[in-house]
Amino acid sequence: MRRVLVLAACAVLCSCQAPPPAVRDDAARGQAAFRGYCAACHNADSRQRKVGPGLKGLFHWDSGAKIRAKIEAGGNGMPAFKDMLTGQEKDDLIAWLKTL
Repeated sequence: MRRVLVLAACAVLCSCQAPPPAVRDDAARGQAAFRGYCAACHNADSRQRKVGPGLKGLFHWDSGAKIRAKIEAGGNGMPAFKDMLTGQEKDDLIAWLKTL
């Protein structure tokens, strides 16, 4: 009987797994996304215009909601990235843009 209870307790404990940790925004992955999708048209280290505006200090002069909307919808010559980037990639990109 005791052996059955021990086995049952082990089975219960083995089935109780912690949920996977939440994925956090990652500025390093965001920098890689910037290099792959944005760097051809935007400077990250200055406000100097390339094809599109330079993005240094972006979060000092624009809000996160507007930036995400611009990434998703594009406009004024910028392509829409709504379906090109996953939600996590956009979050990572925004995390990195906040560091500029």
